Amino acid sequence: MKTNNMNRQVCYNVQTAVDTKNHLIVAHEVTNTTDNGQLGLVATLAQKAVGRKDITVLADKGYYSRSDIKTVLDSGAVALVPKGDTSGAERKGLYNRSMFRYNREKDVYVCPIGNELQNRFTSIEDGLEQQLYFNNIACRDCSQRSRCTTSKREPRRIRRWVHEAEMEEMHARLESFPQAVVMRKQTVEHPFGTIKMWMGATHFLMRKFKMSVRK
Repeated sequence: MKTNNMNRQVCYNVQTAVDTKNHLIVAHEVTNTTDNGQLGLVATLAQKAVGRKDITVLADKGYYSRSDIKTVLDSGAVALVPKGDTSGAERKGLYNRSMFRYNREKDVYVCPIGNELQNRFTSIEDGLEQQLYFNNIACRDCSQRSRCTTSKREPRRIRRWVHEAEMEEMHARLESFPQAVVMRKQTVEHPFGTIKMWMGATHFLMRKFKMSVRK
């Protein structure tokens, strides 16, 4: 399976759901895929194990999948999954998507210098219904165009999933619960460390100090 970047190894990926109160594994599944796309499966297993729908599912950004999070929300659970920046815009010296603010009342995106990008049309991309926002005139005459897009003709386009409001509500919950990341690490990572210790993996790497020798 894919482990990181383009690396492949003969291995499996164990998914676990751990109770934050007792630190017990309540559900698990062995897969040979990455974490992305597994959130809904593990959440369903956890709901069945504890016998209730209204659980809170806390995961790291490797599990961030909008369709998967939507599945969890529709099941009656609360999802808390941070989103990582995978656009690469900032590394290219371009305005990051997060710098475009959505105005719900007007249904427009406001760019970093204040221009409004209108909702132009809807399309299906990667199985998701997306609304596209852009402003041809404002982008054409913009003094910051080179910092916004590498295209010579097309304006900067912002895509918004039709269920994006639910993702925004989730991010707001995460911001009001800053200890969520620490809680996740202390809960779901701990059993893996214990299991590895039981299997004899008690070693750890030591980095030596830099030393200078005088003659």
